[in-house]
Amino acid sequence: MLAAFLTTILFSLSVLFASRTTRVLGGIRANFYRLCISTVLLAIWAHAFGHGFGGGAFGLFFLSGCIGFGAGDIALYQAIPRLGPRLAILMVQCGAAPVGALTEWIWMGTTLTLAQAVSGLIILAGVAIALAPGEHLHIPPRTLFRGVLLGVVAALGQGVGAVVSRKAFAVSEAAGHEVNSLAFGLTSAYQRILGGLLLGAITFFWLASMRSRRTGGADPGPRPRRDARRLWAWITLNSLAGPVLGVGCYQWALATTKTGVVLPIVATTPLVVIPFAYLMEGERPGPRSLLGGVIAVGGVVGLTLSQQSS
Repeated sequence: MLAAFLTTILFSLSVLFASRTTRVLGGIRANFYRLCISTVLLAIWAHAFGHGFGGGAFGLFFLSGCIGFGAGDIALYQAIPRLGPRLAILMVQCGAAPVGALTEWIWMGTTLTLAQAVSGLIILAGVAIALAPGEHLHIPPRTLFRGVLLGVVAALGQGVGAVVSRKAFAVSEAAGHEVNSLAFGLTSAYQRILGGLLLGAITFFWLASMRSRRTGGADPGPRPRRDARRLWAWITLNSLAGPVLGVGCYQWALATTKTGVVLPIVATTPLVVIPFAYLMEGERPGPRSLLGGVIAVGGVVGLTLSQQSS
């Protein structure tokens, strides 16, 4: 449970750092640069102190990265401009948990207790209350359909990707490896991010090629050096809080805890962003955000107690 809570805090900081980079670079480019830096940092760790490509389940972790980091994140970044960030994140956060729980039950036979299921639903209800758009959305039907379809793909990617990681940890443990540690979590995060980087690179260069054809190969030119340094600092912080330490803790949580327990806790990430956003950017939360946060926290407390008693 500690690993899941750390994941939520780190992912929350990553959201704030990412907002600084996406404003300048756009979602696809910022995500690709983030993946590149994260891969280098995780590679240094994994090959110097961890298991590198070892651990007995490289193929499964790589597949998990293709599904979650790759297809899931790409779909999310494309859903956001169509649905808006609140509705897109709502779909992913509230959709991934039941997808993950159902997939793990079908594939691995893992079930949740009644208390765990109810607590998870309370958490998701709190997230939904806090994030749901406050007014009727005026989105053209075609755009709405594409956005919802992409949101479903993103939720499936996060939920199924988590379960594939759970299966990979089971394979590694059966091979005699100690998986219940942040150290192994960082190694698995490295193996996982390689799959995400592959799909992220394909998408990035494909979109760059299409953009170049539309603009006739025009290049806006480099930014001032001082701005570039600040931008790369935010990208590095985003990489550390997200794909490196955040995903390392996320993998650590999945190594020992059911997907249906981990994902509802991680789903509170947008709520944990609220106090950080207030401290760092002065954004004041509204009454509904506070109400949703209180409900979600109650669900987290219930989930923690049910996990300890199970």
